Amino acid sequence: MKIGIFSNPGSASTRVSNALKSKIKAEHLVLDNDNPDILITVGGDGTLLSAFHHYEKQLANIRFVGIHTGHLGFYTDWRDYEVDELIDSLAHDNGQSVSYPLLDILIEYSDGKKQSMLALNESTLKKLTGTMLANVYIKDQLFELFRGDGLCVSTPTGSTAYNKSAGGAVVSSELNVVQVSEIASINNRVFRTLGSPIIISPQEWVRIEPVELDENLMTCDQEVVEKRQIKSVTYRISKQRIAFAQYRHTQFWKRVSESFIGVKPID
Repeated sequence: MKIGIFSNPGSASTRVSNALKSKIKAEHLVLDNDNPDILITVGGDGTLLSAFHHYEKQLANIRFVGIHTGHLGFYTDWRDYEVDELIDSLAHDNGQSVSYPLLDILIEYSDGKKQSMLALNESTLKKLTGTMLANVYIKDQLFELFRGDGLCVSTPTGSTAYNKSAGGAVVSSELNVVQVSEIASINNRVFRTLGSPIIISPQEWVRIEPVELDENLMTCDQEVVEKRQIKSVTYRISKQRIAFAQYRHTQFWKRVSESFIGVKPID
């Protein structure tokens, strides 16, 4: 089994990465950052997102493991002081994994060129200045004319990130769906949107067509798409998935509860 390490440059993460490398060699495991079977990310959710995009063409062959070295991460199951326990799990790996849905994105620019992207959490489309006007289609059927700050399209695991802040629902990671949430929409007696998040099935897709092509800003997870005139963006659930090694992978709803509520039972 080949193991890769993807770390942020912080001192705490560097210290953990160095300890991992030493212990991996001591266990006679193979360290391979080019074609890993298991990729250990050291940092937080931002580091894992960066690793996901770095290795997104190899997703079919990689299982991820996250170590967090700062605040509690949503995708990271191990703490920085648990390196020995993780190495023991790697040495006795049984191939088990849990996988989550991803988001396929197809951008069509005004010059006719197209670009495909893949998101783990979400993609947003906004206007740099003023109100964004956009026609929103579901399965090529016009659904609404959106007016507001922008739209957020998220995966189930991404529903706990920007989507939640925008008022979207938290969606079970067991569902293979896409969610679209409005960001500060304008609703009055003249202009009207649905005003609620929508969740679409794997057989459906959403296409957003900005009315004005200039000054639109699009993101894919942490990445900002190159400033070009966007004619349309189409979103659908991807056939690809991200896999995590299931040594002790935290159940989704437990992760949500611990991250946002911290509830304890009443004695």
